[in-house]
Amino acid sequence: MAKESAPRYWEDLEIGEEYTSPSRTVTEADVVNFAGLSGDYNELHTSEEFGKSTMFGTRIAHGLLGLSIASGLFTRTELCQQTARNLIAFLGLEWKFKGPIKIGDTVTVKVRIIDKKETKNPDRGVFVLKRELYNQRGEVVQEGETPLMIKRRK
Repeated sequence: MAKESAPRYWEDLEIGEEYTSPSRTVTEADVVNFAGLSGDYNELHTSEEFGKSTMFGTRIAHGLLGLSIASGLFTRTELCQQTARNLIAFLGLEWKFKGPIKIGDTVTVKVRIIDKKETKNPDRGVFVLKRELYNQRGEVVQEGETPLMIKRRK
């Protein structure tokens, strides 16, 4: 069994650190299940004939499905695995939808620490991640920033 690395704290994180997740292919089942979960049955996501009449030429995945997949892929990065025990809260989201995600696209998330801030409470700090969701062609289809609260060393 591989040795687990020591958990990382706010002090251990450096602006500029960058991590890439494994990839994941977006499937028909993902889109159908997300429509059922969210209640969003917009024809852009559920009707191939309608999709053919759009600028995309086919159905596309829900934007929020892409965001959800990006969130899940982040948990598979080395950074998340190293900080998971010390993360306290997801504090917000600023997100842009830059291009379509089609059924069959394979996506990867890249995360980079872009900021660190102390808080009034000395036992915690905040770091900000820039997240970019890429398709198999290297195109950024979604991107945004997410601040996360994490424990500081005592």
